[in-house]
Amino acid sequence: MNFWSDKRILVTGGAGFLGSFVVEKLKERGCKEIFVPRSKDYDLVEMESVKRVYKDSKPHIVIHLAARVGGIGANRANPGKFFYDNLMMGVQMMEVGRQVGLEKFLAIGTVCAYPKFTPIPFKEENLWNGYPEETNAPYGLAKKMLLIQAQAYREQYSFNAIYLLPVNLYGPRDNFDPESSHVIPALIHKIIDAMGVKESASLRMSEPNKLNRPERPEKRDKPDKPVIVWGTGKATREFLYVEDCAEAIILAAEKYNKSEPVNIGAGFEISIKDLVDLIIKITGFKGQTIWDNSKPDGQPRRMLDTSKAEKEFGFKAETSLEEGLTKTIKWYISTLLT
Repeated sequence: MNFWSDKRILVTGGAGFLGSFVVEKLKERGCKEIFVPRSKDYDLVEMESVKRVYKDSKPHIVIHLAARVGGIGANRANPGKFFYDNLMMGVQMMEVGRQVGLEKFLAIGTVCAYPKFTPIPFKEENLWNGYPEETNAPYGLAKKMLLIQAQAYREQYSFNAIYLLPVNLYGPRDNFDPESSHVIPALIHKIIDAMGVKESASLRMSEPNKLNRPERPEKRDKPDKPVIVWGTGKATREFLYVEDCAEAIILAAEKYNKSEPVNIGAGFEISIKDLVDLIIKITGFKGQTIWDNSKPDGQPRRMLDTSKAEKEFGFKAETSLEEGLTKTIKWYISTLLT
């Protein structure tokens, strides 16, 4: 608590998915001065906006979460924009932070920075052993450059920048736009939509803070529509509940001050097929699942070695996948009721 009480914190992306939870946790820890720039006021791709946000916020610590992100489809459609925007935002935010004498800079990387065929579990020392999976390599490499910058600035300028590598995140407030969402919100959107918006909104989501499978109405006006899922379902992923990731970021800000990157994850992997089956179980979906094998699977396997985060700053994920998915589905259905 004392660590945050007299600190001014700049959280780029603080109004976004992960950022909103980071801001909440900062407030819980007694932080009173949190500056959250909005993209309409500060275009962090432009250097003048970066300088202005530092001038306006006068931060002691920067948590750089702002990013141009999306699923496989969005990455394939916008490789140049994803590379340029993410690179320029991060590089300029860190450079101006160095110039103004910032106390600490937290750079948030991505699991997409790892080589396509990294041995399971991904260890931080494997980060440079190959090229990333092609569909999201421009994004992954742009974010990876922040590690190089952080290490170079620490060596030359004694600048305290750290680099965290979160795995795929999910949870309430995620992006459920089918054109740009990641796998979990995309699947939830498809399945709930196939069940019918009116009927899905009538699912009885009792005790929203507890793990309870929603009950389906016994009488149905029409059957659930089929759902088309990209790929073969064989690829595996690791998923981290967003509140757990926010806690990891806060702990790293408080306790970690080294140059080596640190994985942030839940320490398990699940196939996309099993993930679909779990969402079907939670929602009670009764329709057909059609796998579109013409679409890419992405990286074959993903799972992080999370031992360093536990050793260095005491982080261990607490939310099980089924519990997190249930909370996420309940939240999404609640948005259909408003």
